[in-house]
Amino acid sequence: MGPMPAGAENLPGKSANMRGALNWNDLRHFLAIAREGSAGAGAKALGVNQSTVQRRLQVLEKRLGCVLAERHATGYRLTAHGRTLLTSVTDVEAAVEAVQRQVASFDDRDIGPVRVTCLVTIGQRIVKSGLIDAFRVQHPGISIELLMEQRVLDLSKGEADIAIRGGAPGQGPLVGRKIAETAWGVYASRAFVERYGRPTAPHDIGRFKVIELVNELEKLPAVRWMRTHMSQANVTARCANIPSVHLAVQSGAGLAPLPTVYAAEDTDLVDLLGALPELNYPIFLVAHRDVRKHARVSAFFEFCVRELKPVLLHGSLRRAGPQCAAR
Repeated sequence: MGPMPAGAENLPGKSANMRGALNWNDLRHFLAIAREGSAGAGAKALGVNQSTVQRRLQVLEKRLGCVLAERHATGYRLTAHGRTLLTSVTDVEAAVEAVQRQVASFDDRDIGPVRVTCLVTIGQRIVKSGLIDAFRVQHPGISIELLMEQRVLDLSKGEADIAIRGGAPGQGPLVGRKIAETAWGVYASRAFVERYGRPTAPHDIGRFKVIELVNELEKLPAVRWMRTHMSQANVTARCANIPSVHLAVQSGAGLAPLPTVYAAEDTDLVDLLGALPELNYPIFLVAHRDVRKHARVSAFFEFCVRELKPVLLHGSLRRAGPQCAAR
């Protein structure tokens, strides 16, 4: 791996216990435990089993001749030596990732996979719209892999090439382009409205049963707005993703905010308050500035700049133009 990380020369037993260069795989498993706080969570982050993480940590500690993380009932806690090493290993990780991005840029062919991360609701609209099929007509050598999940993937770590995400484009090495601003509304099922009535204004929401959006969804403007108007409301359910919110509203559990384009597909839902501009949510197309230069990534990025907006706002591609030849 080359020279020892800065600070590692102060670890006890180095000369007596180190045999050969450090193994980056051992270091990244230590890093996963340091970040996640447990072997189980670290294993999940790396996509390996828990015993592998524990074994790698033991190998590293034996090589360095010191304990880096102590096991407790709730997980692992770094020792003083572990904290000393953590900063250097984090720097090594950033350097390795930079090298990987540079090496990937050597392949400038318009061919290969492009991994795109987005929420499930956005991914469903993309698939249904035919956007990927239309792109493949123009670029048959490029395959698009949609990674649809609630977790925000780290583009700097190479977890995906492009992200379609809301809120803000990101900072530092990430570059973004605002694609659209999606409208949100407050919805309930028709059966709910027939039984309990409907709010006449935002301040009236507190009289009704509501479904609370939690975890990653708490960052949404619509969710923050709802919390300012539902302090007296009876929370009947808490949901961490939009499909779950939809099912809860559909079942009559209460009222909740939903993306307008998504809710409009269900004729059983009632838009209770109409257009509320303060609930609008900007959607960005984001990539790491180094990865953005790759030919295949650039091709799909620019295609989305041209074609993604109507998919996000209306659920379909525009009807005219050569990009729609596949429809």
